[in-house]
Amino acid sequence: MSNKLRVGILGATGMVGQRFISLLENHPWFEVVTVAASARSAGKTYEEAVGGRWKMDTPMPEAVKKLVVMNVSDVEAVAATVDFVFSAVDMTKDEIKAIEEAYAKTETPVVSNNSAHRWTPDVPMVVPEINPQHFDVIEFQKERLGTKRGFIAVKPNCSIQSYAPVLTAWKEFEPYEVVVTTYQAISGAGKTFKDWPEMVENIIPYIGGEEEKSEKEPLRLWGEIKDKVIVPAESPVITCQCIRVPVLNGHTAAVFVKLRKKASKEELIKALVEFKGLPQELDLPSAPKQFIQYLEEDNRPQVKLDVNYENGMGISIGRLREDKLYDWKFVGLSHNTVRGAAGGAVLCAETLKAKGYITAK
Repeated sequence: MSNKLRVGILGATGMVGQRFISLLENHPWFEVVTVAASARSAGKTYEEAVGGRWKMDTPMPEAVKKLVVMNVSDVEAVAATVDFVFSAVDMTKDEIKAIEEAYAKTETPVVSNNSAHRWTPDVPMVVPEINPQHFDVIEFQKERLGTKRGFIAVKPNCSIQSYAPVLTAWKEFEPYEVVVTTYQAISGAGKTFKDWPEMVENIIPYIGGEEEKSEKEPLRLWGEIKDKVIVPAESPVITCQCIRVPVLNGHTAAVFVKLRKKASKEELIKALVEFKGLPQELDLPSAPKQFIQYLEEDNRPQVKLDVNYENGMGISIGRLREDKLYDWKFVGLSHNTVRGAAGGAVLCAETLKAKGYITAK
C-alpha cells in the first residue's frame, strides 16, 4: 500500500483537470485515486470520458486511464475515497461555492483552481512564495464551517502570476502605481486552436472579468489577517487591460511601475533573482529552484523559449528599463496552466501538507 496521500480531481475531464493529472503523475507525495466529473461522464473510464479531448502534450498517464469517473455531485461517495481534492469543476460561481463547501464539510480539504471562493473573507488565496502566512486563516474558516480538518484554499488568477511576484520582490522600493497589459494564451479559456479556429491570426481585446481580477487580486495577496478574515492591501493601485492573443500556453505582461524609493536597475534585478519563499526554503517537490529569472537579451522573455522555465513553475522577466512617465517598465511571462493554474494549486497543496493542514484521513 502506498504511503502517498490519496487525491481526487473534481472536474477531471476538463483542461485544468487534465493538467492536474499530468502534473501529479509520479508525484512523490500525492497519488490520484479518484476522478470526478459531470453526470454525463460518470460511470465511464477516464479514458472513455475524455475520448479525443486529451489536450496535454504528454500522453494520458496509464494509472488513470481505467479509473471509473465518479459523479462530482455524489459528494459523500467521492469524499470517502480520498484524503483531499483538487477542484477544477466547470459550473456557475454559486454552484462551485456550494459544492466546494460541501466537500469541506465532509472533512475533506479542497484546494481549488476556481475563482468562486477567491473573495470569501476566510478562504486563503495563496501564491506560496508570496503569502503562505494566509493559510493561518484556515483555523477561523474551520470554526465557521464546523469542521476539524475540512477547509477550502484557492490559488489566484493566472494572469497576475507574471507581475505580482515582481512587485512583491520590489516591496522594499514601495511600488505605488502600476499599469499592466496582459497578453493571454487561449488555454486560459480551456481552448486549443483546434477548438477555437477564429483565434488563429487574431487578437480579442476583451476577456470577461479578467481586468477586475488582475487589478484586485494582487492586493488580496498582499493583505493581512485581521479579525479572523483577510483584509486586502490598499496599494499599489493597479490598472489593467487584458487581451487574448494567438498563443497556446503562456501569459505575457507589459508593466509600468512607479516606486516611492529610488532604485538602480542592478538593485531591482538583484531583488528579482534573489527572491524566494517558503517553497524554496522547504524544497517542496513542485517548487522552482529559482522562482524568478531575469533575461538580459532585448528580445526575451519569449513564449516559445521561456514558458517552460523551471517546468512551467518559474517566472521570466526581461526588458527592465527606465521610463519617461513611470519610473520603470518590464515584460513578464508565466505559464498560465502550470504556475497559473494546476501547478500553482499543487504547490499550495504541498505547502499545506508541509504545514500540517493536509494529512491522511
